Amino acid sequence: MREQLISSLENSFSYQEYMDLLEDLVTSESTTGEITQERIDFTALNFKRSQRLNKKLQLSELQTAPFTELETKQTWLVLTESWCGDAAQTLPVLNKLAEASENIELRIILRDENPAVMDNFLTNGTRSIPKMVILDTDLEVLTNWGPRTAAATKLVTDYKEKFGKIDAEFKSQLQIWYNKDKGMSIIQELTEIVATLKNREAGVLQG
Repeated sequence: MREQLISSLENSFSYQEYMDLLEDLVTSESTTGEITQERIDFTALNFKRSQRLNKKLQLSELQTAPFTELETKQTWLVLTESWCGDAAQTLPVLNKLAEASENIELRIILRDENPAVMDNFLTNGTRSIPKMVILDTDLEVLTNWGPRTAAATKLVTDYKEKFGKIDAEFKSQLQIWYNKDKGMSIIQELTEIVATLKNREAGVLQG
């Protein structure tokens, strides 16, 4: 696992590099992974949504405090693909949090190019993305998060139970939810995760 992580990190993107990749894909009318017209279209849509969030998303000092106060370095390694709609809503938020903290480095890798890493972090047996793995300086896995917040996951589960599958109508509803939530659910869950890791570290040091 450690060797797989090292290899993946060596070929990872910074957030700006990932945005550059999206722009190149849009220009060339392509996508990451398996190329289909649907995924090409989603890549273009995701680029626009990410650009909008990059500009509009403003976090308060209260929201970023748990992350700026981190005393040990972490790498937030995110597995995704350019066509992933949830990633377009999630990565800009993660980037804002990472930018606020000198101890968080955000790195991004493509799921289909890193199956050995992805398969260590399946969700209900599936390669659901985006999936974030939090690593310490020794590349030990501290925890993982994703592909969605608990609130967004409930929306998905409830819709599947009622209609049997995810369709275009639900994707539109989920987009509306993301627009209203403005990343707050993501920030809240990661705040809790960071607090748990801090308490765990403090317990280890005391022990």
